[in-house]
Amino acid sequence: MRILILGAGGIGGYFGGRLASSGADIRFLVRPSRAEVLARDGLVVRSPLGDLHTPVTTLTAATAPVDAVLLACKAYDLTEAMEAVAPAIGPSTVILPLLNGVRQLDMLDARFGRKHVLGGLCHIGVTVNPAGQILHLNTLQRLVFGARSADQADAVERLFEAIQPGGFDLALSPAIVQDMWEKFTFLATYAGMTTLMRAPIGAIMAADDGEAIMREMLDECLATATAGGYPPRPDAMAQMTSSLTERGSAGTASMFRDMARNGRTEHEHVIGDMLARARKAGVPAPLLRLSLANMQAYEAQRSGTAAG
Repeated sequence: MRILILGAGGIGGYFGGRLASSGADIRFLVRPSRAEVLARDGLVVRSPLGDLHTPVTTLTAATAPVDAVLLACKAYDLTEAMEAVAPAIGPSTVILPLLNGVRQLDMLDARFGRKHVLGGLCHIGVTVNPAGQILHLNTLQRLVFGARSADQADAVERLFEAIQPGGFDLALSPAIVQDMWEKFTFLATYAGMTTLMRAPIGAIMAADDGEAIMREMLDECLATATAGGYPPRPDAMAQMTSSLTERGSAGTASMFRDMARNGRTEHEHVIGDMLARARKAGVPAPLLRLSLANMQAYEAQRSGTAAG
Protein backbone atom coordinates (compact mmCIF):
# COMPACT_ATOMS: atom_id res chain seq x y z
CA MET A 1 0.00 0.00 0.00
CA ARG A 2 1.43 3.37 -1.05
CA ILE A 3 1.23 5.84 1.83
CA LEU A 4 2.08 9.52 1.66
CA ILE A 5 2.72 11.30 4.97
CA LEU A 6 2.41 15.06 4.95
CA GLY A 7 4.93 16.33 7.45
CA ALA A 8 7.96 14.76 9.09
CA GLY A 9 7.73 16.65 12.35
CA GLY A 10 6.90 15.09 15.69
CA ILE A 11 3.81 13.06 14.84
CA GLY A 12 4.38 12.36 11.15
CA GLY A 13 8.06 11.68 11.67
CA TYR A 14 7.55 9.35 14.63
CA PHE A 15 4.82 7.14 13.17
CA GLY A 16 6.16 7.43 9.63
CA GLY A 17 9.68 6.60 10.76
CA ARG A 18 8.50 3.48 12.55
CA LEU A 19 6.59 2.46 9.43
CA ALA A 20 9.49 3.18 7.07
CA SER A 21 11.88 1.12 9.18
CA SER A 22 9.41 -1.79 9.07
CA GLY A 23 9.52 -1.86 5.27
CA ALA A 24 6.22 -0.11 4.54
CA ASP A 25 5.95 1.89 1.31
CA ILE A 26 6.19 5.37 2.86
CA ARG A 27 6.97 8.73 1.31
CA PHE A 28 7.14 12.00 3.21
CA LEU A 29 5.84 15.21 1.63
CA VAL A 30 7.89 17.96 3.24
CA ARG A 31 9.24 21.44 2.65
CA PRO A 32 12.61 21.65 0.81
CA SER A 33 14.51 22.61 3.97
CA ARG A 34 13.22 19.53 5.81
CA ALA A 35 13.95 17.34 2.78
CA GLU A 36 17.58 18.49 2.86
CA VAL A 37 17.95 17.54 6.53
CA LEU A 38 16.38 14.12 5.97
CA ALA A 39 18.54 13.45 2.91
CA ARG A 40 21.68 14.36 4.85
CA ASP A 41 20.95 12.80 8.25
CA GLY A 42 18.12 10.35 7.72
CA LEU A 43 15.13 10.34 10.03
CA VAL A 44 16.25 10.14 13.66
CA VAL A 45 13.97 9.29 16.57
CA ARG A 46 15.18 9.33 20.18
CA SER A 47 12.75 7.31 22.27
CA PRO A 48 12.65 5.46 25.60
CA LEU A 49 11.16 2.61 23.57
CA GLY A 50 14.20 2.42 21.34
CA ASP A 51 16.01 4.88 19.08
CA LEU A 52 15.57 4.85 15.32
CA HIS A 53 17.82 6.05 12.51
CA THR A 54 16.54 5.26 9.05
CA PRO A 55 16.81 6.63 5.51
CA VAL A 56 13.48 7.84 4.13
CA THR A 57 12.06 8.85 0.78
CA THR A 58 10.92 12.46 0.55
CA LEU A 59 8.95 14.55 -1.93
CA THR A 60 8.63 18.32 -2.05
CA ALA A 61 5.57 18.09 -4.30
CA ALA A 62 2.94 15.39 -4.75
CA THR A 63 2.62 14.27 -8.36
CA ALA A 64 0.49 11.11 -8.49
CA PRO A 65 -2.33 9.45 -6.54
CA VAL A 66 -1.51 7.12 -3.64
CA ASP A 67 -3.58 4.67 -1.63
CA ALA A 68 -3.56 6.64 1.63
CA VAL A 69 -2.54 10.08 2.84
CA LEU A 70 -1.68 10.64 6.49
CA LEU A 71 -1.98 14.30 7.49
CA ALA A 72 0.29 15.19 10.39
CA CYS A 73 0.45 18.97 10.14
CA LYS A 74 -0.50 21.68 12.60
CA ALA A 75 -4.09 22.83 12.27
CA TYR A 76 -3.07 26.32 11.18
CA ASP A 77 -1.31 24.77 8.16
CA LEU A 78 -4.29 22.65 7.07
CA THR A 79 -5.44 24.84 4.17
CA GLU A 80 -1.95 24.83 2.69
CA ALA A 81 -1.63 21.10 3.40
CA MET A 82 -4.83 20.28 1.53
CA GLU A 83 -3.53 22.00 -1.57
CA ALA A 84 -0.19 20.22 -1.25
CA VAL A 85 -1.74 16.73 -1.10
CA ALA A 86 -4.47 17.34 -3.70
CA PRO A 87 -2.48 15.70 -6.56
CA ALA A 88 -2.12 12.56 -4.41
CA ILE A 89 -5.87 12.09 -3.96
CA GLY A 90 -7.24 9.59 -6.47
CA PRO A 91 -10.70 7.99 -6.71
CA SER A 92 -9.93 5.41 -4.00
CA THR A 93 -7.46 7.34 -1.81
CA VAL A 94 -8.28 7.59 1.88
CA ILE A 95 -7.13 10.48 4.05
CA LEU A 96 -6.25 9.91 7.70
CA PRO A 97 -5.97 13.23 9.58
CA LEU A 98 -4.11 13.19 12.90
CA LEU A 99 -4.90 16.75 13.96
CA ASN A 100 -6.31 18.01 17.23
CA GLY A 101 -9.99 18.93 17.38
CA VAL A 102 -12.72 18.04 14.89
CA ARG A 103 -12.96 21.03 12.53
CA GLN A 104 -10.54 19.33 10.11
CA LEU A 105 -13.26 16.81 9.20
CA ASP A 106 -15.55 19.54 7.85
CA MET A 107 -12.68 21.19 5.99
CA LEU A 108 -11.43 17.96 4.42
CA ASP A 109 -14.96 16.82 3.54
CA ALA A 110 -15.58 20.11 1.75
CA ARG A 111 -12.30 19.91 -0.19
CA PHE A 112 -12.12 16.21 -1.10
CA GLY A 113 -15.51 14.64 -0.34
CA ARG A 114 -16.60 12.81 2.77
CA LYS A 115 -16.00 9.35 1.27
CA HIS A 116 -12.25 9.97 1.30
CA VAL A 117 -11.90 11.20 4.89
CA LEU A 118 -11.44 8.82 7.83
CA GLY A 119 -11.43 9.77 11.49
CA GLY A 120 -8.25 9.51 13.53
CA LEU A 121 -6.30 10.66 16.54
CA CYS A 122 -3.11 9.88 18.37
CA HIS A 123 -1.79 9.99 21.91
CA ILE A 124 1.92 10.73 21.95
CA GLY A 125 4.36 13.21 23.41
CA VAL A 126 6.89 14.29 20.79
CA THR A 127 8.91 17.33 19.80
CA VAL A 128 11.62 18.14 17.29
CA ASN A 129 14.99 19.41 18.49
CA PRO A 130 17.10 22.02 16.64
CA ALA A 131 19.01 19.27 14.83
CA GLY A 132 15.77 17.97 13.33
CA GLN A 133 15.67 14.84 15.48
CA ILE A 134 12.34 13.66 16.88
CA LEU A 135 12.30 13.34 20.65
CA HIS A 136 9.74 10.93 22.09
CA LEU A 137 9.01 12.34 25.54
CA ASN A 138 7.28 9.34 27.16
CA THR A 139 6.15 5.83 26.30
CA LEU A 140 2.79 6.73 24.75
CA GLN A 141 2.65 5.87 21.04
CA ARG A 142 -1.02 5.19 20.34
CA LEU A 143 -2.71 5.73 16.99
CA VAL A 144 -6.45 5.19 16.65
CA PHE A 145 -8.52 5.48 13.49
CA GLY A 146 -11.73 4.24 11.97
CA ALA A 147 -14.40 4.55 9.33
CA ARG A 148 -16.92 7.38 9.45
CA SER A 149 -19.30 5.50 7.14
CA ALA A 150 -19.93 1.89 6.21
CA ASP A 151 -18.50 2.29 2.72
CA GLN A 152 -15.06 3.03 4.20
CA ALA A 153 -14.81 -0.27 6.09
CA ASP A 154 -12.76 -2.18 3.49
CA ALA A 155 -10.29 0.66 3.01
CA VAL A 156 -9.87 0.98 6.77
CA GLU A 157 -9.05 -2.72 7.08
CA ARG A 158 -6.45 -2.48 4.29
CA LEU A 159 -4.83 0.54 5.91
CA PHE A 160 -4.79 -1.19 9.29
CA GLU A 161 -2.98 -4.21 7.79
CA ALA A 162 -0.49 -1.95 6.04
CA ILE A 163 0.54 0.02 9.13
CA GLN A 164 0.28 -2.73 11.75
CA PRO A 165 3.98 -3.68 11.32
CA GLY A 166 5.01 -0.24 12.59
CA GLY A 167 5.29 -1.57 16.13
CA PHE A 168 3.31 1.19 17.83
CA ASP A 169 0.03 0.84 19.70
CA LEU A 170 -2.57 0.71 16.94
CA ALA A 171 -6.34 0.37 17.26
CA LEU A 172 -9.40 0.44 15.03
CA SER A 173 -12.34 2.27 16.57
CA PRO A 174 -15.99 1.56 15.75
CA ALA A 175 -16.84 5.04 17.11
CA ILE A 176 -13.96 7.21 15.94
CA VAL A 177 -15.86 10.51 15.82
CA GLN A 178 -16.97 9.96 19.42
CA ASP A 179 -13.34 9.29 20.33
CA MET A 180 -12.27 12.48 18.59
CA TRP A 181 -14.92 14.53 20.38
CA GLU A 182 -13.81 13.16 23.75
CA LYS A 183 -10.23 14.19 23.04
CA PHE A 184 -11.46 17.57 21.76
CA THR A 185 -13.47 18.14 24.96
CA PHE A 186 -10.46 17.31 27.12
CA LEU A 187 -7.99 19.30 25.04
CA ALA A 188 -10.09 22.47 24.85
CA THR A 189 -10.25 22.45 28.66
CA TYR A 190 -6.61 21.46 29.13
CA ALA A 191 -5.19 23.94 26.63
CA GLY A 192 -7.67 26.63 27.58
CA MET A 193 -6.80 26.54 31.25
CA THR A 194 -3.04 25.99 31.14
CA THR A 195 -2.59 28.85 28.66
CA LEU A 196 -4.97 31.14 30.51
CA MET A 197 -3.28 30.51 33.85
CA ARG A 198 0.24 30.25 32.38
CA ALA A 199 0.74 27.26 34.65
CA PRO A 200 0.67 23.45 34.79
CA ILE A 201 -2.24 21.50 36.24
CA GLY A 202 -0.64 21.09 39.67
CA ALA A 203 -0.09 24.83 40.09
CA ILE A 204 -3.67 25.55 39.04
CA MET A 205 -4.90 23.02 41.60
CA ALA A 206 -2.84 24.82 44.27
CA ALA A 207 -4.83 28.04 43.75
CA ASP A 208 -7.78 28.58 46.09
CA ASP A 209 -10.35 28.42 43.29
CA GLY A 210 -8.21 26.57 40.77
CA GLU A 211 -10.13 23.30 40.79
CA ALA A 212 -13.50 25.04 40.75
CA ILE A 213 -12.54 27.13 37.72
CA MET A 214 -11.09 24.08 35.96
CA ARG A 215 -14.36 22.21 36.49
CA GLU A 216 -16.35 25.19 35.22
CA MET A 217 -14.29 25.28 32.03
CA LEU A 218 -14.79 21.54 31.62
CA ASP A 219 -18.54 21.97 32.15
CA GLU A 220 -18.67 24.48 29.28
CA CYS A 221 -16.92 22.02 26.96
CA LEU A 222 -19.07 19.12 28.14
CA ALA A 223 -22.27 21.06 27.52
CA THR A 224 -21.04 21.95 24.03
CA ALA A 225 -20.13 18.36 23.22
CA THR A 226 -23.50 17.18 24.49
CA ALA A 227 -25.33 19.77 22.41
CA GLY A 228 -23.39 18.53 19.39
CA GLY A 229 -24.49 14.95 20.01
CA TYR A 230 -21.23 13.64 21.51
CA PRO A 231 -21.46 13.59 25.31
CA PRO A 232 -18.38 11.85 26.74
CA ARG A 233 -18.82 8.26 27.83
CA PRO A 234 -18.41 7.52 31.57
CA ASP A 235 -14.89 6.07 31.30
CA ALA A 236 -13.66 9.01 29.22
CA MET A 237 -15.32 11.44 31.60
CA ALA A 238 -13.62 9.88 34.60
CA GLN A 239 -10.22 9.89 32.91
CA MET A 240 -10.35 13.51 31.78
CA THR A 241 -11.59 14.73 35.16
CA SER A 242 -8.80 12.86 36.92
CA SER A 243 -6.12 14.31 34.62
CA LEU A 244 -7.47 17.85 34.82
CA THR A 245 -7.60 17.91 38.63
CA GLU A 246 -4.48 15.92 39.52
CA ARG A 247 -2.69 17.47 42.47
CA GLY A 248 1.00 18.05 41.84
CA SER A 249 0.76 17.33 38.12
CA ALA A 250 3.39 18.98 35.92
CA GLY A 251 1.16 18.47 32.91
CA THR A 252 0.68 21.25 30.37
CA ALA A 253 -0.95 21.22 26.95
CA SER A 254 1.27 21.41 23.88
CA MET A 255 -0.42 24.75 23.16
CA PHE A 256 1.04 26.07 26.41
CA ARG A 257 4.48 24.82 25.39
CA ASP A 258 4.15 26.45 21.96
CA MET A 259 3.15 29.65 23.71
CA ALA A 260 6.10 29.45 26.11
CA ARG A 261 8.52 29.43 23.16
CA ASN A 262 6.66 32.29 21.45
CA GLY A 263 5.43 30.02 18.67
CA ARG A 264 2.23 29.80 16.67
CA THR A 265 -0.59 27.91 18.32
CA GLU A 266 -3.74 26.03 17.34
CA HIS A 267 -5.98 28.17 19.54
CA GLU A 268 -8.52 28.99 16.82
CA HIS A 269 -8.84 25.33 15.81
CA VAL A 270 -9.29 24.09 19.38
CA ILE A 271 -10.49 26.79 21.80
CA GLY A 272 -12.00 28.96 19.07
CA ASP A 273 -13.88 26.10 17.45
CA MET A 274 -15.24 24.92 20.80
CA LEU A 275 -16.44 28.45 21.57
CA ALA A 276 -18.03 28.82 18.13
CA ARG A 277 -19.92 25.56 18.64
CA ALA A 278 -21.00 26.65 22.13
CA ARG A 279 -22.38 29.91 20.77
CA LYS A 280 -24.20 28.14 17.94
CA ALA A 281 -25.80 25.78 20.47
CA GLY A 282 -26.67 28.59 22.89
CA VAL A 283 -24.32 27.24 25.58
CA PRO A 284 -23.00 29.94 27.96
CA ALA A 285 -19.20 29.81 27.77
CA PRO A 286 -17.61 32.78 29.59
CA LEU A 287 -14.36 30.93 30.35
CA LEU A 288 -13.92 29.74 26.77
CA ARG A 289 -14.53 33.33 25.68
CA LEU A 290 -11.88 34.61 28.09
CA SER A 291 -9.43 31.89 27.08
CA LEU A 292 -9.81 32.61 23.37
CA ALA A 293 -9.38 36.35 23.91
CA ASN A 294 -6.22 35.60 25.90
CA MET A 295 -4.79 33.56 23.03
CA GLN A 296 -5.81 36.09 20.39
CA ALA A 297 -4.10 38.84 22.37
CA TYR A 298 -1.00 36.64 22.64
CA GLU A 299 -1.01 36.04 18.89
CA ALA A 300 -1.46 39.73 18.12
CA GLN A 301 1.53 40.57 20.27
CA ARG A 302 3.61 37.65 18.99
CA SER A 303 3.00 38.46 15.35
CA GLY A 304 3.50 42.19 15.78
CA THR A 305 -0.04 43.16 14.84
CA ALA A 306 -0.57 44.91 18.18
CA ALA A 307 1.27 47.95 19.46
CA GLY A 308 3.90 47.26 22.09
